[in-house]
Amino acid sequence: MKSTVSGEITDKSYKSIRVDFHSHTNCSDGRLTPGELLDRASNHQIEQFAITDHDTVAAFSVAKQHIEEKNLNIRLICGIEISTMWQNHEIHVVGLNVDENNQALIELIRAQQQARESRALLMAEKLTKAGFDNCYADAKELAQGGTITRAHFARVLFNRGIVSTMQKAFDKYIGKGNRAYVKPLWCSIEQAIDVIKQAGGQSVIAHPMKYDLSTKWIRRLIIDFVEAQGDAMEVASPQMSSQQKQLSVELCKQYGLKASVGSDFHFPGRWTELGRNLSVPDDLDVVWQHWN
Repeated sequence: MKSTVSGEITDKSYKSIRVDFHSHTNCSDGRLTPGELLDRASNHQIEQFAITDHDTVAAFSVAKQHIEEKNLNIRLICGIEISTMWQNHEIHVVGLNVDENNQALIELIRAQQQARESRALLMAEKLTKAGFDNCYADAKELAQGGTITRAHFARVLFNRGIVSTMQKAFDKYIGKGNRAYVKPLWCSIEQAIDVIKQAGGQSVIAHPMKYDLSTKWIRRLIIDFVEAQGDAMEVASPQMSSQQKQLSVELCKQYGLKASVGSDFHFPGRWTELGRNLSVPDDLDVVWQHWN
């Protein structure tokens, strides 16, 4: 396997391909519709692509229909990003190549959505006490029928001019330890991996360098993930520094995980783009070459 440019993988038995296995639509906290996201992926010449919305696969059927209608030359992988709790930290596990009709997955999604709704209502109550009324209604409107996430509340505060950036909404109000923070009641990593496996997919630790964990704690996370029979970890994303990418690759090799890559794309911006900076070393076993 050879890797030369962002997202481009060359193998003796495969033609050159471009891949991205972590993206979001407006079915969760992305800004683009499934069709708009796929058109963007096609314009960037992505050939294998996964939509991984938070705790939902609602975009998949719409996306498949869009590909058929526009005859896009892209292989769509059904994915999901499941929120979990581990050692009092929120850790995201991506499921790739899952069967969206699997009953265990459907039941987990239902439970996660109920947890999200309860959290959103409690967060809105706390924001009301902080002096910001009707945040739930505004967040629901932004979600456009999709899953309400903290990102929607951040956008509400930003749109109202209460904070100068969305990140400051987390830093001042809705992030961990702040006045409107609500502790999530997500499933465990073990539960997420088990359901992904039941749905015929492969489980991936999403963006391991984003969790504000020390290297020691990242290792603990990976060890627990491996013990729970997890499959892979993301080793490249547009936001990673070269040092973070090197550490991710080393950990992936050390603990015998497969490699995945993904932009974690939510909307067009300066720091992220589909397929950008997703190259991997020659000697990594990549998750997408294990699919039929």
